[in-house]
Amino acid sequence: MTVHKTYRLSFILLSIILLFCFFANISLGSVSISFKDIFNALLGISDNYIIQNYRLPKAFTAIIVGSGLGISGLLMQTLFRNPLAGPFVLGISSGASLGVAIVVMGSSLFGGSVALLLASKWSLVIASSLGSFLVLLAVMLVSAKVRDTMAILIIGLMFASITAAIVSVLSYFASAEQLQQYIFWGFGSLGNLSWNELLVLSSICFIGIVLSVASIKALNTLLLGENYAKSLGLNIKKSRMLIIIATSLLAGTITAFAGPIAFIGLAIPHITRQVFNTSNHKVLIPAVVLFGAIILLICDSIAQLPASDYFLPINAITSIIGAPVVIWLLVRKRKMVF
Repeated sequence: MTVHKTYRLSFILLSIILLFCFFANISLGSVSISFKDIFNALLGISDNYIIQNYRLPKAFTAIIVGSGLGISGLLMQTLFRNPLAGPFVLGISSGASLGVAIVVMGSSLFGGSVALLLASKWSLVIASSLGSFLVLLAVMLVSAKVRDTMAILIIGLMFASITAAIVSVLSYFASAEQLQQYIFWGFGSLGNLSWNELLVLSSICFIGIVLSVASIKALNTLLLGENYAKSLGLNIKKSRMLIIIATSLLAGTITAFAGPIAFIGLAIPHITRQVFNTSNHKVLIPAVVLFGAIILLICDSIAQLPASDYFLPINAITSIIGAPVVIWLLVRKRKMVF
């Protein structure tokens, strides 16, 4: 099925907006940089340490994180046919938080041995990834024996509750410094990645996006209901497993590298559906990629408070800016496209 001409024009417009937001994000900050200097740095005409080692990686991180969380949220909302489902309903974020909590605050319970892990720059990434993987493994083992998709949603929420309880216990015994470090990680951050870390993040997210694109037919069929999807010959278990793996790769990796970024995964699919007025995932997936990247670039530009040395938590900005937009769209449309 070819994309309608109206959609093509919308994609062109969104691509132009994305480019503008990308350069604006690089330009704004405590030190203002002109577009000319940005182009010179990109073309190799001049060297600019701030652009090449801080602003560019941060802007690319925003694009990858916004796109990945948007797609993973779309996958979960379609799989569970629940508008309140997000990329972290399977407990992936909670598992990542538990891994980080053990590394940051575990030394209070286990002595100083765990604290040695903090010497490595990759320690939080590895701990977060392992936590996400263990929760994913548990959910997948259970999902293989469960027929009802909604049961998987409930199981994911239960795993999230268990991990949150363990984190609470660790927080109770943690020192003020350890608790502060964990809270700062929970704020989320886009500006702490090197080019090597960004390469790992983008590679894994690319695999997740490829799996999402491969699931387009299954996603469109699942909108009709599982019983009807079975009658059309769809292998529910295989499709469900592929969607869960794609979501876990995207949400788990992003949480490991950038921390838990709120709102984007839940709201971007709704914004995209309201603007494009379609449920066709062949249109929604690329649209969500663009919308997610644009929204997070805008939020990051606001968070870094242009002409100021202060940086607000990206989590706070995504919710403050994004939630009213979703409310306005829903009130304006008066119905939810799903």
